[in-house]
Order: sequence, then C-alpha cells, then structure tokens
Amino acid sequence: MAAGKASLVALGVQFCLKNKLLSKSTLPDIVSCIKRGLATSVLSQPVEVPSATTSPSSSFSGPLEHYNSLIRDGQLREDLQQKAVLEKLDKMQKDLRGYSNERSTLFSKFFSKRKPPKGYYIYGDVGTGKTMVMDMFYDHVETAKKKRVHFHGFMLDVHKRIHRLKQSLPKRKVGKMAKAYDPIAPVAEEISEEACLLCFDEFQVTDIADAMILKQLFENLFLNGVVVVATSNRPPDDLYKNGLQRVNFVPFIAVLKEYCQTLRLDSGIDYRRRNRPAAGKLFYLSSEPDVDATLDKLFDEMAFKQNDITRPRSLKVHGRILTLNKACGTIADCTFEELCDRPIGASDYLEISAVFDTVFIRNIPLLTLNKKTQARRFITLIDALYEHKVRVVLQAETPLDDLFVHEHHDDHDPHDTHVLLDDLGISRDAGSSLAIFTGEEEVFAFQRTVSRLTEMQTEEYWVAGDRSSK
Repeated sequence: MAAGKASLVALGVQFCLKNKLLSKSTLPDIVSCIKRGLATSVLSQPVEVPSATTSPSSSFSGPLEHYNSLIRDGQLREDLQQKAVLEKLDKMQKDLRGYSNERSTLFSKFFSKRKPPKGYYIYGDVGTGKTMVMDMFYDHVETAKKKRVHFHGFMLDVHKRIHRLKQSLPKRKVGKMAKAYDPIAPVAEEISEEACLLCFDEFQVTDIADAMILKQLFENLFLNGVVVVATSNRPPDDLYKNGLQRVNFVPFIAVLKEYCQTLRLDSGIDYRRRNRPAAGKLFYLSSEPDVDATLDKLFDEMAFKQNDITRPRSLKVHGRILTLNKACGTIADCTFEELCDRPIGASDYLEISAVFDTVFIRNIPLLTLNKKTQARRFITLIDALYEHKVRVVLQAETPLDDLFVHEHHDDHDPHDTHVLLDDLGISRDAGSSLAIFTGEEEVFAFQRTVSRLTEMQTEEYWVAGDRSSK
C-alpha cells in the first residue's frame, strides 16, 4: 500500500515537471516533504494499545447489534423509536470508518477527498433514551479524533479559546485604532484539528453570547469536515425560542438543518422515571422530624470512609477562588443558597463535579418565577452533576414534582423590567413574550431536571457514581 502511494506521488511529480508546473529548483524541497509526508501518513504505523477512543467498546459490529444484544439479555426493553434512530446511527458508524477531516496537503491533492456524511440532530421529550443511543453510537465509532461533550461545557470551552486568542494579540499602540480581529474561524479550526466527530448532549441555547456566534462557529466546523451528532429536547426551529435578538440567531438553524438530518425520538415514555431499585433514602423533605440531624449523620458516615478531615474547601476556577463551607475528601455538604444564590455558574459546577463524587444540597426552596435566576443555576448545577455521574442527597421544601411553580407573582419592581427593555431597545409589548420574562425556558428545562434527579436516586446511578475504585 505504501509503495503504491509512493509510486503514484512520484508519477504526479514527474507529470508536473514534464508540463513545467514545477521548477527543478524546487524539487529537493518537494522530495523532502514527500519523505516526511509518507513517513508519517503511510510508512509509519505505530502499534497502539486499543482503548475506548480508538476501537469499539466491545465485540459488537456496531451500536445496533449492541442494542439488540441488550434487549435479548433483558437489560433493555425494545423501543421501536430508539431502534429506528439506532439503525441510522449504525449506518453512519460504518460510513465513518477511515474518515478523516485532516487538511489537504500537496500530496493528498492527488487523491480524491472523502465527503463527510451528514450528521444527526436527535430531539424528543425527556428520558426517552436520546443520550443512550448517541453514547452507544459514539462508543463504536472507530476513530481517536472524536469528542463527546455536554453542549454547555463545549460553549464554555469555546469562549475560553476566544478569550485566549484575543489576549495573545499584540497590544494596541497609543493613538492608533486596533485592527478588527475575528477569532471564531481560528477557534473552529483548532477544534476541527482535534476532532472529526463531535457528539453533543443537551443541545440548547439560552445565552445570547452563545446565540450570536453559533452560525459562524458551526459553518466553519462543517466546512472543516466536522461531523456533528446532537441530542436535544427541542426541535431545531424551537432553539433559543423567544430569546433576545433571536432574529440574528435564526440563520444558524438553516445551517444546522443543511448539515444534520433531524430525527425525532419520542416514544412518550420517560425511562428515567420507571420503577428501578432505589439506592436508599436520598431525598428528604424539610418538614421531616430531625431532618438536619439525619443528614448530618449520613454525611458523617460517608466522611468516615474518606482519608481527610471535614473542613472548608477552596477550588480554583479560571483564576478565582470558589469556597465551599463543608467538605471531606470527595464529599461536599452544601446549601442551596451556597450553590445557587450567589453569582456562580457552569464553570464552577463543572469544577465541583470534577472534584466531588457526592454532593449534599440542603434547603432547596420552592422555585417560583421570582427565583428564576436561582432556578436557572439549579438546572445548570444538576446538568453538570448528572453529566459527571455525581451522586446527590437532597433536602427540599416540597416533593420533586412540585419544586418548580410556574406562577407569576408581582413582588418584583416593574420599573427594573421597563428600564431593561428600554436599554435593549425593545417595546414593552414585544418584551412581554421574551423567555427571560416569561420563565418558559425554565419550565421546559425543569422537566429534564426532575427526570434526571429521579434517575439519580436509583441504585444503578449511585453505583455508577462510585469513584473509590477508579
């Protein structure tokens, strides 16, 4: 194979010389490049130890065979909608064999470049198995250049890259205008060099800073040959619904539809809420007798197994310090106020998820629209903890299903709302339907949060979250 490619390249160079497309003076440099290119891409075949990222996770030929095996073993119940989606993903897994989005070189131009297959955007209600089928597909894709990320975490990384590139620019000279610099294309190129397949869980857009850059970012990713598979609770047309300046976001939807086929997975069953063995009592009502003492005792029992003392813990997040008042080893004992009632966000929750495998969250209040900001933080917190299989023990004012109340109370100052609308240049009639004022996005997202918290109380989840043996 290597000899064949070498001879083809040699013939190509001879053709170029004969037709005076190359000068003989440049031949030594080209020969040197050919040697380097062939040495790295053809002749050099390092032996790698198979891993989860470079080979299938099992002996199955693909995700569909794996799924059918789990059904035969009784570990899964057959779901025709899941199976239909997996049939599509199974074909894509085979289409991706040998695919690469590496940039064209002088030599690769002699050979035809493979066109990337279309990606998939999988949407449906909470708990229907979207993440499961995507993960099954991801595990069987045979390439090291793949990434599976929560969409929120991905966008945090994008903004960090943008900041880094801007910081690396030379300082503007006094009295001179700074040159315009657009970091989106270079960031997309960086990401494209790291992955030819991106799998996104929970594709949702709630932040205006994300909304304004998505079209340009993803256009560049797609043009660089990146294949995208995403899961979401919303169809593409409902992304960033009623968001600020949505008119500037809408063109992204057309780009997404051009490069990704839309699949609906919605069997009407929330599998997270089906009866499964519980891990014990992990949800407590604030009204229960001696609830604080009970939680203290549970924390002490867990802390006894840690090689540490109970103390405050400081975490470094992007150069600043996040302090938690009570922790021991990999266990944190926090209050809702500590986690959601101060200005912290996704990057803080991701750091907590990386450091701790068990988090107590005490004194969760009834989340009305007046606590919309805290509710958003709570949703983001649970997303991060769930994504990293962090175990939770909860104490709340009401049962899970009653935790978020979509009722509008007029305790806030309407003057503040009117000032904000005026600053944004939005009429009061138009502003009344925006998601930031209606709470629609929180209601939608909280359905997912309750579903996930239900699963997080099962024995299966609790065992999966044990990091003591890892």
